[in-house]
Amino acid sequence: MSDSDPQITLYRLQACPFCERVVRVLDELDLSYRSRFVEPMHADRDVVKRVSGKRSVPAIVDEDTGVTMSESANIVEYLTTTYGEGGAA
Repeated sequence: MSDSDPQITLYRLQACPFCERVVRVLDELDLSYRSRFVEPMHADRDVVKRVSGKRSVPAIVDEDTGVTMSESANIVEYLTTTYGEGGAA
């Protein structure tokens, strides 16, 4: 996978501790990803709602596996299981 075309897109907010938690795990696993910063106002996050069905962040889309999910704890578990020690990557 080239760095110019990451398969994971992370929808996030500036200074969001839950988003930063996901970023830390992505960095620890050395995964390339694309950050999409979303609207601070919950009601304006239509792009996230279209992708994940919810307006909450963080949310990820992993084009390699076809997985779309939100909630930082779920994302961290998914990334660790899929790409961590003993994972598919």
